[in-house]
Amino acid sequence: MALADLVFGLLVLGIPAVIVLLLMCIRTIRPTERGIVERLGKYHSFHSPGMVILVPFVDSLVKVNITEAMVNAESQEVITSDSLNAIVDAQIYFKVQHDEDSVKKSQYAVNDYNYQIVQLARTTLRAIIGSMSLTEANTSRNKLNQMLATELQEQTKQWGIQVVRAELKEIQPPQDVQQTMNKVVIAEKEKVAARDFAEATETQADGQRRAAIKQAEGDKQAKVLSAEGEAVAILRIADAKAKQIQVVNEAADKYFRGNAITLKRLETTQEVLKSGTKLIVPQGADLVNVVSDAAGITPLPISRPSQQSSKK
Repeated sequence: MALADLVFGLLVLGIPAVIVLLLMCIRTIRPTERGIVERLGKYHSFHSPGMVILVPFVDSLVKVNITEAMVNAESQEVITSDSLNAIVDAQIYFKVQHDEDSVKKSQYAVNDYNYQIVQLARTTLRAIIGSMSLTEANTSRNKLNQMLATELQEQTKQWGIQVVRAELKEIQPPQDVQQTMNKVVIAEKEKVAARDFAEATETQADGQRRAAIKQAEGDKQAKVLSAEGEAVAILRIADAKAKQIQVVNEAADKYFRGNAITLKRLETTQEVLKSGTKLIVPQGADLVNVVSDAAGITPLPISRPSQQSSKK
């Protein structure tokens, strides 16, 4: 009985111990991490995301986050090249690269890369802005950000770190300098506004002048067209009247000329007979024709009586 009790007691105590040992042997690595296994204090192996089996009390697992991180370089006072003090602040975005060599460097080549990159960024920022004027630093922020990121990448590549970008948050000049800069900005804006207003006024005046010229050209063209229309109408009326006169003349010449000549002959004969002028009328001649010949008028044709009438 004593032996059985001893075995039962060992089983009761051993099962939990085995469970604890199993839990100590099995570890998992997330997709955002990479793992380094150290055996007896020395580097042993590199592990990607998944399950890792460790030797209890011998192996230890170090997890390294490889996602992008951000650190604040904190506000500090710097002196620009034109001897002006300014308060600057920046943010640094970086990440540990996911390959084995970079992960090892982040653990064995630097003590605390989060703290050290902040101090390095502050020192580098002071050096860069110290070589620039305050106005240049304010107007060249993109250039300054690129310079800062490039310099940090150069100095941290032995840490297995990739500097993604650097952002200058603010550059705060002294209060009196800020007031002067504000006045300059306001004056520049007023100058631009005045120039824009002058250009707009000039454009409006030019538009009005063009409109007046086009209006005058339109009026002139309308008058020219009206005068041409009136001239054409007058010519057409004159041409119509000329045609009417021509028709009348042709009609008079055709239908009234012979009658008018006859009337004139009769009037002349009447006047001759009234004046008592003696005329010699040849035998067989017409009295009217004789008188007409005397007056210079073409004689009328006389129809001769037939021979039968003369015989009678």
